[in-house]
Amino acid sequence: MSENRDEYNRGGMLAFTFSIVFCFAFFFYLVAVNKGVDLGENVIDPNAPVAEGATPVFDITKVEEPWVATPEMVAYGQKSYMTNCAMCHGNQGQGDGAAGAALNPKPRNLVEGKWTQGEGIIAHYKVLQNGIKGTSMASYQHFKPAERWAILHYMDSITQNKSKDDPAKVAEFAKTAE
Repeated sequence: MSENRDEYNRGGMLAFTFSIVFCFAFFFYLVAVNKGVDLGENVIDPNAPVAEGATPVFDITKVEEPWVATPEMVAYGQKSYMTNCAMCHGNQGQGDGAAGAALNPKPRNLVEGKWTQGEGIIAHYKVLQNGIKGTSMASYQHFKPAERWAILHYMDSITQNKSKDDPAKVAEFAKTAE
């Protein structure tokens, strides 16, 4: 009357059993055998004492006049630029970053330095602080002022259109902008 159809269920049961055994073996490997992944993150405590002969870690919070360009500020600004700005403006600042390809208007080419919001480091600081309405240039007001100055020093180091602001006016502006 009714036919025995066990051969149809055997394949499914075999696949289910194999899946369970594989999962247990995989989890055993992850927990007991695998040593994990070393991402190479060497976290350095900036407050740790400096070993003899070692170069101290640059602490931007200790810079008294961040509006004055120094090699350390430029280097710090480059790191911050690469983390926060290069995705749109590109690694060399030519406005060709991967995220910038989809933006309209396109990100500014910082090397040529054809500025729309005014020339000079004071105007650039205001752009970083407030952004530019109607464009994709966001405000970076959440950055500490010293970090904004560091990014601007790096930008000034790569641009062909250098800031011509009077250092005294920059210092006066910096003291009121913070």
